[in-house]
Amino acid sequence: MIDLDETSPDAILAAAVEDARAAVLELTGGGDVGEHLGVHHEDELVVTHTFACTRPGYVGWHWSVTVTRDADATRATVNEAVLLPGSDAIVAPSWVPYKERLQPGDLSPGDLLPVEDEDPRLVPTYLVGDDPLDPDARAQVRQVAGDLGLGRVRTLSIEGRDMAAERWYAGDGGPEAPLAKSAPDSCWSCGFLVRLAGPLSDTFGVCANGNANDDGKVVTLDHGCGAHSEVKLARKQQPIPVPDHVFDTLTDDELESL
Repeated sequence: MIDLDETSPDAILAAAVEDARAAVLELTGGGDVGEHLGVHHEDELVVTHTFACTRPGYVGWHWSVTVTRDADATRATVNEAVLLPGSDAIVAPSWVPYKERLQPGDLSPGDLLPVEDEDPRLVPTYLVGDDPLDPDARAQVRQVAGDLGLGRVRTLSIEGRDMAAERWYAGDGGPEAPLAKSAPDSCWSCGFLVRLAGPLSDTFGVCANGNANDDGKVVTLDHGCGAHSEVKLARKQQPIPVPDHVFDTLTDDELESL
């Protein structure tokens, strides 16, 4: 078929089906080329022919051959011939940088995950002088800062804090978690809640109940679970009491006769 766009393809190029097929056959060594699927207008004197690919394992792929010609020429010239995937082709997923592929829990003992110098989640705790790129000056300032007990080289930025808050609030320790929606009360009134210090203290705390699913994890104050410190069982929910042992006074105990 011929793809008619706003401008019809050049007639000479559109008719160069066999020239395009010959280019693919030369590329493949004489095989893997099926029927002609169509011709597509690319530019005034540029046309692309497509052919079915019969190579095993390449279902949905097609050969694409682009041809062109000079305005005064009467034959097509092959520009390129490539194998391309169609809409039904099985292709590898798009490449994703390793830092974006990592998920919480992926790090194993001994693995290192360096943080970039310009990470927006961190800001310098102190300045390193007028020339921060000078390694000697940086090392000297860090040595002095360490001697004075100024603490960490970098600290959490406002952006980094907000990103963490959004992640925690939307996670399993937030108010929308299924565990929280079925809880009898919220974490803010639980005796096992350890509040955070700083600007996040109004929203988050850490669970300290060893029997709870969230033990040792950050939870929102409006989170909750069934292990709340003030939860009480209704009478019908309490276990049936075990009756006292019965002392049999009518039967002789064989052990006493030994």
